[in-house]
Amino acid sequence: MAQRLCRLSPTLRRTFATKAAHIEVSGTRYATDAATNVTRAILDKVPRRLYKIPNHPIGILSSLISSHFARSGKFATIDPPSPVVSVAKNFDELGFAADHPGRSASDSYYLNADTLLRTHSSAHEIETFSNPAVRDAWLLTADVYRRDEIDRSHYPVFHQMEGAKLYDISTDIAAVESQLDAREKALNAANVAILDDTRISSSNPFQASHDPVLAQLVLRDLKLSINELIVSLFGSLRHSREDDAALQVRWIEAFFPFTSPSYEVEVFWNGEWLELLGTGVIQQRTLDAAGVDNKVGWAFGLGLERIAMVLFGIPDIRLFWSEDQRFLAQFTAGKISTFKPHSKYPQIARDTSFWIPAGVHANDFCDIVRDVAGDLVEDVKLVDEFVHPKTQRASVTYRVTYRSMDR
Repeated sequence: MAQRLCRLSPTLRRTFATKAAHIEVSGTRYATDAATNVTRAILDKVPRRLYKIPNHPIGILSSLISSHFARSGKFATIDPPSPVVSVAKNFDELGFAADHPGRSASDSYYLNADTLLRTHSSAHEIETFSNPAVRDAWLLTADVYRRDEIDRSHYPVFHQMEGAKLYDISTDIAAVESQLDAREKALNAANVAILDDTRISSSNPFQASHDPVLAQLVLRDLKLSINELIVSLFGSLRHSREDDAALQVRWIEAFFPFTSPSYEVEVFWNGEWLELLGTGVIQQRTLDAAGVDNKVGWAFGLGLERIAMVLFGIPDIRLFWSEDQRFLAQFTAGKISTFKPHSKYPQIARDTSFWIPAGVHANDFCDIVRDVAGDLVEDVKLVDEFVHPKTQRASVTYRVTYRSMDR
């Protein structure tokens, strides 16, 4: 693998697995160019659509979240047919700065200079808000793609779920507040402790274009909706484990380019705080771009793998991609159950050292590892670096840890 990396020219490094003049994704052909850096190992994952498999942990969790929101209102379910989006849709329309690191070829998988595999489910926000049939309340699940390191909690393909709800600026505030009062009363009766000392401030403000009374109503509904979801997912599981302690949920101020005010939400689980999702009041420029300047709303986004690993007790993110029936047969649609390991093979570690060509990123090496060894590799760590004092050439040593999940 090291020899393969070292002999690649800068152009070939970007296209080492995609030398054809065209790439086909979801039935559509895309011309390649100098920006192309998506690999065959990644493209092979596109048809899998794990969130559509009813008895797969990702599909089970997605279904449970959808069912929860279906009980609380009319939320449309959105399933984008292809992960390929334009650079404008993925970055520009959502306010990403021109120098944002997510745009880098070391972070994202480009089909060509104008198109890439979406890096987040928010790439479909504006088109969804533009659709009058679904825009007022919706849930969207999608596979997303980011070049990343290799370890037991990171994978270049993962799944996000996003939800949003809009209010018309002429909303009857008193009527909605009455509904929220009833929901708040029910939540207070649940065995949950919500730690929330966040405040609206100059560092996390309401937007200047929003009526603060309506913005406060939207924020109250947002917090109730997220807290109800967490109780739905984690509360019943704690009860089944005969854990009588109150479920602890913590709200933390955050910054996201899509929302203001913005928050991260955590749950205390198995003795530590687990980050679950990001959420906030939608930036009005997003709604304006979608032609709904008469509405205000909230949105959230979460990573399904992060939560599923905790709820199902899955220790390695690679397992989600296993096609071994000893893995798949352990799970039942609509039910959270604990994973039982079926491979007892130990880790095997091997070190590889090489002079690193200028301009090569660590993610270039990780992509080559994935192409050569696939999911046999559990972890890749940089363990040593050296710069020759005379030539200034740099060398690195990576420790590659192998372990089969299925043998």
